[in-house]
Amino acid sequence: MQNLWNQSACKEFVVQWPTGPQTPPELAELAYASRLLGKEGRLVMHGGGNTSVKSELTDVLGNKVNVLFIKGSGIDLAEVTPMDFTPVRIEPMQKLRKMMLDGNKHSAEELKQFSNREFKHFLYLNLFSLSDHMVKKGLTPSIETLLHAFLPHKYILHTHAQALLTMSNQPEGESLCREVFGDSMGSVPYYMPGIELARSAEQVYAANPQVEGLVLHKHGLVTFGDSAREAYDRMIAHVTALEERIAAAQEREVPSIKMPGELLVQEVVAPVIRGACVEERTPQSRDYDTFILDFRDSPVVMEYVNSSNLATMAAKGAMTPDFIIRTKNQPLVLPVPDASDPDGFTRKVREAVEAYKKEYIAYFERQKVSSGMEVEMLDPLPRVVLVPGLGLFGLGRTMAAARSNADIAESTVGAILDAERVGCFESISEQEVFAIEYWEMEQAKVRKVRHDVFAGKIVLVSGAAGGIGLATAKAFRDRGAEIVALDLNEEALAGAREVLGPDTLTMACDVTDRESVAAAFRKACTVFGGVDIIVSNVGIALQGRIGDVDDALLRRSFELNFFSHQAISQHAVDVMRKQGIGGCLLYNVSKQAVNPGPDFGPYGLPKAATLFLVRQYALDHGRDGIRANGVNADRIRSGLLNDEMIAARSKARGLTPEEYMAGNLLKLEVTAEDVADAFVHLALEKKTTGSITTVDGGNIAAALR
Repeated sequence: MQNLWNQSACKEFVVQWPTGPQTPPELAELAYASRLLGKEGRLVMHGGGNTSVKSELTDVLGNKVNVLFIKGSGIDLAEVTPMDFTPVRIEPMQKLRKMMLDGNKHSAEELKQFSNREFKHFLYLNLFSLSDHMVKKGLTPSIETLLHAFLPHKYILHTHAQALLTMSNQPEGESLCREVFGDSMGSVPYYMPGIELARSAEQVYAANPQVEGLVLHKHGLVTFGDSAREAYDRMIAHVTALEERIAAAQEREVPSIKMPGELLVQEVVAPVIRGACVEERTPQSRDYDTFILDFRDSPVVMEYVNSSNLATMAAKGAMTPDFIIRTKNQPLVLPVPDASDPDGFTRKVREAVEAYKKEYIAYFERQKVSSGMEVEMLDPLPRVVLVPGLGLFGLGRTMAAARSNADIAESTVGAILDAERVGCFESISEQEVFAIEYWEMEQAKVRKVRHDVFAGKIVLVSGAAGGIGLATAKAFRDRGAEIVALDLNEEALAGAREVLGPDTLTMACDVTDRESVAAAFRKACTVFGGVDIIVSNVGIALQGRIGDVDDALLRRSFELNFFSHQAISQHAVDVMRKQGIGGCLLYNVSKQAVNPGPDFGPYGLPKAATLFLVRQYALDHGRDGIRANGVNADRIRSGLLNDEMIAARSKARGLTPEEYMAGNLLKLEVTAEDVADAFVHLALEKKTTGSITTVDGGNIAAALR
């Protein structure tokens, strides 16, 4: 592993962060070292790992206080700043350590209760200070705080290095690590994070104070030093030694299963998985909590999922306890997606998910009784799905979470294959899995994440770079949805992506071209796993006196203002049927559908047809759980109604542009955001279909009756 420390870069980084009474200069040096660790996926992943530095601060009474600055729980080391470390008073933790070493008579049950229920309160009560930044980001001390506090070193770094886990997650893990490190590293048997692990680590260090760090078996690697650089250099050197030992292991062939002649492709498989891995929010409601899917098919993933020993390897468990609350202990293994029997594959996927859920429930009930813990069961759904012949999927309520779980799964796959070449991969026991998965301190990480109403939903918006389309995409994105943004204008799409965020899927799409629309849905399924809601928004206000207009203009208008909606709807219904969990079709119709204007026949006629298209989809696909609703808007500033058209229309009526735009019963201009809110409202109305919502400030002539 390459050592990335650059002293001049470190100095530049330190200078960026002003020091003060609560931010000593060593914090910035720690943040620099932490970022180097965080940017290397073989060391830590997505909020994993923790680092600390011991310092001295002065309290409001002028007393000097020894403080441990430790990374806030869940903060990603790759982006950590000096402000993301929580200051905890060291003296109370040292008193706790001394109490244990002096042999004060605390039973195992009392220690267990402290770790499970009182530990987090102990940390909160001993925070030296609580900054606005900590409050805003909900920062709490790492669950490894006692480990750092019980050790005497100034700088301590803790990673979940893949190479260490490969070597230590073995029946002979301790001897394998000692073979690599000799006496340079202490060896700590597996304990879940907390008081027992901290006590064991301190005792191992005390027995040999010359060690440069500690191996936490089946957990991670700790190095320490008098400077951040010394601790970092030691981490890289020891991980490199492990990697070299793994590379020297004799290659073993991984036997593969025989594949059928043709496999179902990813964009077909993903919606099937996505529709099977759901939970109904309320029984019989057909309202589901859903996941986003992130796909991986690297060579190492394919070697793993195609293995004839896949089921056995997958059942061996997580690479490190830190990952269990994200990915659960085991993935879901599916059958080969044989293209000759797509319906059979769909049936087998649903059966496999049900079997996974039953086994998880049985595991929970067994271990709840065995542990005596008073906890409620988490959802029993998988977070990683392995598909022979295809690859693996990470599942999450957001794209970021799905990507994180896929990263962890891909890393785990590599570690298990390497471990099997060195010896035999072995994770922690089921009892230990339950203890960490349902530990109060780990559950606190989960509860810190707040999901909005459309989390796990995928919304496709056409015309998404324009006024109404962009406002609508943003409204859904702000409420937690992942967005597929379609538009013909690539330059405008780039601007929309800046507004909507980097996880937005933007695609140039001609909605009058069936293949272009099909490609958009295929991409939505490969990137996110499917589609839940479509907002068919594209339109063009072509004009002409109906008795004079030529067929070419009228046909052009029907292609864009009617047939594009039909093309998008058909592809959406196809995906939604594969998912089997319903969906929502939303349409930007127009007041022209019920209140035609003079010389607007070429626009109003296809819009009237679109209004009935809404009703037909509601009628024909309600049985599929698919709702269809529309919005009739009027006088919205957009690409259709631009400043030039507004000026011309207001002048013809003897009005100012402001008077023209507010020419409704409420005397208020209606905005694109108002239309967006109507689409969001209709998407949330789970028992409404075939409905047209009017957003025009009040126009009796356009009211439905």
